[in-house]
Amino acid sequence: MFPTVREVLALDPVRNGGPRVVAAEESLDRPVRWVHVTEVPDIASLLRGGELVLTTGIGLPADDAGVRAFIADLAEVGVSGLVVELGRRYHGGVPKVMVAAAHRRGLPLVELRRETRFVLITEAVHALIVDAQLAELRATEEIHQRFTELSVEGAEATEVVRQAAELAGAPVVLENLSRRVLAYHAAGENPRLLLDGWEQHSRRIQPTGRTAYHADTGWLVTMVGARGQDWGRLLLRCPAAGPSGSGVLGVFGGSGGSGGSGGSGGPPLRWSILLERAASTLALGRLIRRDAEGLERQIHRTLLTALLDGSQPVDEVAMRARALGVGLDRRHLVGVAVRFRDAGSDAEPGAATEVGGVGPAVAVPSAVSAETVQARLRDLAETVGLALRETGLTGLASPLDEHAVGVLLAVRDATAADPALNGLLAALHRLRRSEPVPVVVAAGSGVDGVREARRTLVEARQVAEAGRRDRRADQVLRLPDVGLAGLLHLLREEPRLQVFVERELGALLAYEARHPRQRMLATLRAYLELGRNKSAAAAAMHLSRPAFYERLTRLGQILGVDLDSVQACLSLHVAVLALDEVRPRPPA
Repeated sequence: MFPTVREVLALDPVRNGGPRVVAAEESLDRPVRWVHVTEVPDIASLLRGGELVLTTGIGLPADDAGVRAFIADLAEVGVSGLVVELGRRYHGGVPKVMVAAAHRRGLPLVELRRETRFVLITEAVHALIVDAQLAELRATEEIHQRFTELSVEGAEATEVVRQAAELAGAPVVLENLSRRVLAYHAAGENPRLLLDGWEQHSRRIQPTGRTAYHADTGWLVTMVGARGQDWGRLLLRCPAAGPSGSGVLGVFGGSGGSGGSGGSGGPPLRWSILLERAASTLALGRLIRRDAEGLERQIHRTLLTALLDGSQPVDEVAMRARALGVGLDRRHLVGVAVRFRDAGSDAEPGAATEVGGVGPAVAVPSAVSAETVQARLRDLAETVGLALRETGLTGLASPLDEHAVGVLLAVRDATAADPALNGLLAALHRLRRSEPVPVVVAAGSGVDGVREARRTLVEARQVAEAGRRDRRADQVLRLPDVGLAGLLHLLREEPRLQVFVERELGALLAYEARHPRQRMLATLRAYLELGRNKSAAAAAMHLSRPAFYERLTRLGQILGVDLDSVQACLSLHVAVLALDEVRPRPPA
């Protein structure tokens, strides 16, 4: 916010006086808070520090001890510099004892070799200070306005970090307490140079205080959190020469020490304001979303989504994953999808449905609210993440869609894939043993590069969808395991399959639409899935055998087929399975 002694010496009124620095030139970057003119030796008691003192020297002590005491008093109070006009008291130059004392104290000492109107200097410097203060206020207002808008909009962490970096014109990094990068913006610099070895670099950045500058590394750091619970750090790298002018905060130029955060050589105060305001926006956003996904899980979801839809370059996704602690380069990658098993929507409402093939029957509701589905999916994502940590596996994990949690598992090589998948399955069973609704765990074919990750993720999701009613809870499903259901799932968009379904079941679906309470489709499904065992099917439908036989007769009339024919039932069973892919049943 304040000009430096060096900048003051560059002003025209000072340059016209022929300035020459005779001591402590290395301290010319001290900020000048005010200009004070004096001709008395005991002025130090009236100063507060940061003043540039102007004098002709006519009232200064004549003896060497007095001169040394005068310089010592000025240095002690913290003035930014002393400017002496030659010609009235001193002619050839200031006394050597004054130069030596100023040099020893590190106090910039400047001679003006020509007569100068001090009033012009004070006017120029004070105008510069006032202009800088106004610019500071405008920049601060811009900061508050920008981050208020982000808070209202509920901006994601990546957007908050991007805005902070653009305002500062410098790199900004958001990390968690384990030094994993959650979001970053390189502000035009090479991201690889910024993020390579980040954890080790970050652990060397240990400033004191909640918001503080670490001079050894050049990073300004503030904690991120609320209600006494910190969950991360926000870091801004300050260029050694201060703001470069590329961001809103860089419009003032000058050195990193001008208007610093309280210490010599520190970053400008406005940078601390920026970083703290960004941190509060991040903390508020997390509080607002405290019942939603954790921030790290959001980053996982962003990266998985980017791999699936190609919204970000693959190399950037790999780099961001590595910064998050998930190395994908030179690893064998396996896509995994975990979803709740579909117990079917055609069971009687409130009826007990046996899940998992073992243990007592469990009542699974035929319909649940969207909020409940999302909450269950978030819980499942957290369980999958916990299973990864417990088994020591590395991977990205997050909900893929409204039905499945996806994992991109990174293992050493292809031989490590099966043990890793079995370990993940066992951990999931252990963590979910008290949960009523079992899950299906499916895996895609492994790949040896990030660029092929999309293929294994898509295959895993397709296998999970095709096997969503598979009762084999003790294995990870692969594409060969889902058989006909997998084939039908892959062909679900094929018009000829849809024509086949309509040809086989069209009459029954039309009848069902007119008479939904008769549940004729559920009757046909039970009959086919139980191997045409009429007694078992009647029991599954909670009907007496005569009532069930009557329904079967009615079904045969509607469909125009003989339900005792193996060939006809095979065709109908394929059509029913295809119907589940063409028109999926609602999730349990």
